[in-house]
Amino acid sequence: MIAAQAYFVEARKAFHAALFNSKILYLDGNGNPSIADKDSNQSVKIAKGIISRLGDEVVGARMAGQMAGSKFEEVVGKYVEQTLPRLGIIRPGTFTVIKGGRRLAIAEADQYSHLASLNDLAATNPELAVAIGMDYIIKPDVMILRSPLTDEQINADEFLVDDDVSRLTTLRLKNSALPILHASISCKWTLRSDRAQNARSEALNLVRNRKGRVPHIVVVTAEPTPNRLASLALGTGDIDCVYHVALPELQEAIAEHSFEDAAEMLKTMILGKRIRDISDLPFDLAT
Repeated sequence: MIAAQAYFVEARKAFHAALFNSKILYLDGNGNPSIADKDSNQSVKIAKGIISRLGDEVVGARMAGQMAGSKFEEVVGKYVEQTLPRLGIIRPGTFTVIKGGRRLAIAEADQYSHLASLNDLAATNPELAVAIGMDYIIKPDVMILRSPLTDEQINADEFLVDDDVSRLTTLRLKNSALPILHASISCKWTLRSDRAQNARSEALNLVRNRKGRVPHIVVVTAEPTPNRLASLALGTGDIDCVYHVALPELQEAIAEHSFEDAAEMLKTMILGKRIRDISDLPFDLAT
């Protein structure tokens, strides 16, 4: 009798299978991995090690079809959409996962709804547009929105609120119909210096331009080289954490080739709580 696998073991396999099936994780005709910098010997070797390990793992993954997508952000979005509801015991609520890449999609969320008005003003006033710049335009790859609660939901187990109290909180549907931005996920297939900087700038703009609490701000990447991961992961104040699509496999691939400096850098990021595996993401989003 085959022992049952934990749900998140299967979900992780399905996530990786979806990356293969979506034709974004592969070896090209020359044997170069799609996540590697072909001009870097270290990048190519580590990436090949990751792909070989994942290729063996995903055979027979049962949930892959549920997470299939044509682009990295779609696969990440569907992974979160599938896994987060399983943690309702930790974080109850109604959450919606959407792609946020279009201009001012973030203005659909309560903390950032004022950006739509700001954009309208800037469109009709060139001097104002020059003064405020374009920093307010934030386009997360994936957004997780939490729906506000009705009074019936809030009072389900105990009479907690009526018309005399809690009249401004946006978690209460009676006060605001707009969803709350629970998390912003930036999807960077690989990392070059400009991509790392773009992710940091987007994160800082999310912090500066909000009205209300800061959402979870995370980055998901398949970058194989620790020094490039460090360009984004090290430091605090902007991004909550970087999540790698295959962190254990990355560690094993680095150890296989005895890249000692890379191993030490990765160890520093892990111990410093700056990088985690994709399987950690749903749990961290539920906190």
